[in-house]
Amino acid sequence: MSIAKEQRHASTPAIEIPFGTVAEAFQSAVERYGDRVAMRTRNDEISWTWEEYGERVRAFAAGLAALGVGRGSTVATMLTNRPEFHVADAAALHLGAVPWSIYNTYPADQVAHLLRDSQSQVVVTEQALLPVVREAAQDAGVAHVVVVDGEAADGILAVDDVVSGADAGFDFDAAWRAIQPDDIVTIIYTSGTTGPPKGVQITHANVVATTVAYAHVWKLPDAPHIVSWLPMAHIAERLVSHYTPMIFGGTVTSCPDGRQVAAYLPEVRPHYFFGVPRIWEKLKAGLEAKLQAGDEETRRAVERAIEAGRRRVREGTGVSEEDERVLAGLRRTLGLDRATMTSVGAAPCPVEVIEFFLALGIPLGEVYGGSEGTGAATLNPPEAIKVGTVGPPLPGFEVRIADDGEILVRGPNIMAGYRNNPEATAEAVDADGWLHSGDIGELGEDGYLKIVDRKKELIINAAGKNMSPANIEAALKASSPLIDQAVAIGDRRPYNVALVTLEPAAAGEFAKRHGLRDASVAALASEQAVLDEVARGVEHANERLSRPEQIKRFRIVPEEWHPGGDELTPTSKLKRKPIAEKYAEDIEALYAR
Repeated sequence: MSIAKEQRHASTPAIEIPFGTVAEAFQSAVERYGDRVAMRTRNDEISWTWEEYGERVRAFAAGLAALGVGRGSTVATMLTNRPEFHVADAAALHLGAVPWSIYNTYPADQVAHLLRDSQSQVVVTEQALLPVVREAAQDAGVAHVVVVDGEAADGILAVDDVVSGADAGFDFDAAWRAIQPDDIVTIIYTSGTTGPPKGVQITHANVVATTVAYAHVWKLPDAPHIVSWLPMAHIAERLVSHYTPMIFGGTVTSCPDGRQVAAYLPEVRPHYFFGVPRIWEKLKAGLEAKLQAGDEETRRAVERAIEAGRRRVREGTGVSEEDERVLAGLRRTLGLDRATMTSVGAAPCPVEVIEFFLALGIPLGEVYGGSEGTGAATLNPPEAIKVGTVGPPLPGFEVRIADDGEILVRGPNIMAGYRNNPEATAEAVDADGWLHSGDIGELGEDGYLKIVDRKKELIINAAGKNMSPANIEAALKASSPLIDQAVAIGDRRPYNVALVTLEPAAAGEFAKRHGLRDASVAALASEQAVLDEVARGVEHANERLSRPEQIKRFRIVPEEWHPGGDELTPTSKLKRKPIAEKYAEDIEALYAR
């Protein structure tokens, strides 16, 4: 093999996989960590040990079996992040059934479509989401709807009803021992940036191999503390706060409102924390705002310590004891003082954000992997984080770059296929087992992967220049605290323009400082002071971009973009085509000036 080809194909040795199925791992955790806390909520309003968690799973599984749930059945959950989710999902998987989650922002017609596609027999939900679920379940012909809170009514079952209806002779242990590694453990419905959601079928073997591999690289301890805050319909959250604790006996703290996760971190002090780029940007901005509000002497000491931390990262130099005490205090303030690893993924993260946390001594690295690859294919190890890359392949995984630049992945993480869609499966996974990711990337000589962009989302301007909109957008969002979301436009155009939205909290503070009476996003979008400040941010971003990439004109959209809305998927990815259609007149106006 030539050197050139070797640089385009990276792999690492496999490691030993201790469990065959997720159910086997769960039962081992119950046995090994019985008296340790498994599930809790803030301030221990709910606190269950592993033994109690196991008993609840056993009881609910027996009740589901009495409803006709068994091996190969599907059970849907539409729940906020709460301990009851873990019981319902774990109970179903112990039966050999396939539990899966629905984004809470989906309307009834979309929920009904997914229920039909998955052929779900049971939906588990909560009172706040019941109106949508009830309508969707009736439309899809679902047999049973179960609520985890409140009383049963009008054909809706409560958890107690399910448990009390169990057959006393049901053999729970025989059910989970019959599960095979290649059985499906969950379905992840893609969030649909390029079309209707597809049901990614993930096996027990996929989950165990991927979870054990990344825990090995990140050196996660036994019984790690973890915050559950992202939607469980996202593969990353399922891996981090649902399956990882089953395999390593961890303690999960449920955060039902993801917008409040920063307040949970100091209480939980997680050993591992995953977040999309926006949460890391907000954590950075929040810490900087606290420092600005403090006294000048403290601010100078912190700035000096952070600069020492940056030199340590860049040059490998040490820091003084005084500076390290300051940095340790900042880590405690954030609640990340005992994290063995933290990571960011799902979208490009500005380099300066990652460098900021590394300077604090928080090991933050990018990861890469889609739902079809069980959420992880490459990741940065804590002792060798390389900023600007998503790290080398996981142990036992392979990554190569196709002739057109597309990233291909092969290993024990590759899905069993799309549900009810063999044609799409054949397009995604070739005969040799390589998953065609749809992403463009580059492999370094050290085996570290760099993501360029989505294959179908590249901007190719009128002059034929290929550009990554994601990189441009990351530069824009990092350029000003006022910018919340940004979308770059320029395909087949002479230059690039952008639509941006305002970050509500930062915009409110800006309005207060400048004496603007109406602090709403709608009003501020047309305020000249806001336009000037965003323009300065765009100019700053342009300094980091090549001439073809630079944004020539922009428009502030006078509304917020919410996850699950017209512009963003439930995981906050841009819906580029709907945005282009919805804001077509605004885009044309930017080019018509």
